[in-house]
Amino acid sequence: MGALITSPAVVTIDRSRFSGSIRIMHQHLHILGVCGTAMAAIAALAQEQGWRVTGSDAGVYPPMSEYLADLGIKIAPFAVSNLHPEPDLCVIGNAMSRGNVEVEAILDGGLPYCSGPAFVGDHILPGRHAVVVAGTHGKTTTSSLLAWVLNRAGLAPGFMIGGIPENFSSGARLCDGQFVVLEGDEYDTAFFDKRSKFLHYHARTLILNNLEFDHADIFPDLAAIQTQFHHLIRTVPASGSIVVNADDDNLADVLARGCWTPVTRFARYGGREADWHWQSLSEDGTIFRLYSSGEPVMDVTWRMIGIHQVANACAVAAVATGLGVPTKDIADALASFAGIRRRMSLVGTARGVRVFDDFAHHPTAIRGVVSAARAVMKGRGRLWVVVEPRSNTMRTRIHQHSLPGCFVAADEIIFVPPSLPDRQSGKMLDVTQVCSDIGPYARVLSDADAIIAHICRHGCSGDDVLILSNGGFDGIHRRLLTALSRPLRDRPDCDSAHPCASP
Repeated sequence: MGALITSPAVVTIDRSRFSGSIRIMHQHLHILGVCGTAMAAIAALAQEQGWRVTGSDAGVYPPMSEYLADLGIKIAPFAVSNLHPEPDLCVIGNAMSRGNVEVEAILDGGLPYCSGPAFVGDHILPGRHAVVVAGTHGKTTTSSLLAWVLNRAGLAPGFMIGGIPENFSSGARLCDGQFVVLEGDEYDTAFFDKRSKFLHYHARTLILNNLEFDHADIFPDLAAIQTQFHHLIRTVPASGSIVVNADDDNLADVLARGCWTPVTRFARYGGREADWHWQSLSEDGTIFRLYSSGEPVMDVTWRMIGIHQVANACAVAAVATGLGVPTKDIADALASFAGIRRRMSLVGTARGVRVFDDFAHHPTAIRGVVSAARAVMKGRGRLWVVVEPRSNTMRTRIHQHSLPGCFVAADEIIFVPPSLPDRQSGKMLDVTQVCSDIGPYARVLSDADAIIAHICRHGCSGDDVLILSNGGFDGIHRRLLTALSRPLRDRPDCDSAHPCASP
C-alpha cells in the first residue's frame, strides 16, 4: 500500500450536479456541523493532511468543542459570511438540511461541496486498508480498542472514531501505516445522500458487532437497516475479511442475503459455534478469557467496565490476529487500554458522591452500562441514574415499552422530559409512564436545576450518580459536583438531618 499524501495537492472531486469532474487546488476546507463527533474527526484528519480548516455549528459543547479548540480550529455560528472568501471545498454534515443559511448559500453560489463520509472516502482512504467497525452498539469502543492494539503492535494505524480514546487523546489521526480504523455509522450520509455513511468507507476488513432497530427518524423498521448492512457486505472484497457476532440473529439474517468474503465468527463461551469465544471471569467484566478454535489464548485484566465490553475485545482480538498481530501483543494492548471519554467516565467526586458520564442512548446500551455501574460499586451505596432522552429515536415512543426494564440494577432513576418541538406531543416518549412502569424509585424532574437540587437533598456519601445523555445536558455533571461540594449550611435545599451532614 502506498503512503497517504499529507500535504495540499491537486485533487479530483466528482459532483453529481456536474456532467464530469472538476479539479481544484485544495487549501481551505469549511465544515458545516463541525461539532458533531464524526465531523470533528474529519476536521482533524483534513487539517493533518494539509487543509486549512474552518467550521460552523449551532450546538457547541464538550468534548468536541474542547477538542476542536485544542486543534486551533475556529468555530463560528452559521452565517453566509463564513463563506467569504469562498472555501475551496465545503463539507456538509448530515445534521444539515435545506433552509440552513450556509447550505442555501453554497447551493445558490455553486460552491464545491460533498458529504463528510464522501470526503473521507475520496481524500483520506485511497491507498489504505480500511478496517470498518459497524453495529448498533460498541462501535466507538471497538474502534478505539483496535486502533490501540494496532498501534501497540507498531503498525502505526490511522483512525477516525466518533469519540476520544484516552490512549490517543484525539478522535482522528493520519499515520504512515497502511491501516485506517473507522467507526462505521449506519446513519444516513447527508440531506443529498440517503445511503448509510459506512458505504463510503470501502471496507477491506469489517467488524459487525450487533444489529438492532435504531434511528427511527430515518429507518422505518429493522429490515431497512438490514438492507444497508447488506449493501455494506456487498462492498467488502473477496480478499478481505468479515468478523461477525454469531450471537446476533439479525446479523445472521443479513449474511444469509449473500456474502462474498471470508467470515470469522465470535460468540459467548459455552454458546453458539464460532471461531472465537469470550468469557467474563468477573461480575463487572474487568477480568476475561478469550478462546480461539476452542483453546484459551489469553486472560486479560483491564480497566473497562461491563460484560458487554468483553465481546468487543473478542472481536478486536479476532481481527488483530488476522492482521498478523501476535497474541501476547494483543493481550498487553487490551490490558493497557484507558477507555473513551463519555463512556462510563468518572467526572469527579464530591462529599463521597461519584459522578459518572456515559453516552448511552439506546435501551440495550443503557441496560449494559447500568449493570456495569452496579457491578463496579461492589455494594458501596445507592446507584442513581439520570437520563436525558435526547437522540431522535429516544425522544419518540419507539422504546416506550423496552426502557423500563433497563434499570433493574439502579436504586434511583430520574428522567427529564424530552423536547420535540417539531413533533406532535402524542409521538413523544412518555417519561411519566416509563417512570410509573419502573416503580416508586423513578421520577420525572423538569430540568438540570431540579435534578441537582434533588440529588443534593437526598444523595449520600458512597452513592454513585450515572448521567446518560448524548449531549451537553446543560453542564449538569460539573454543576452537580460544584453543588455537592458546597458546605451544607450553604445549601438551602438541605438540612442538618441530611445523611451527609458530617464534613
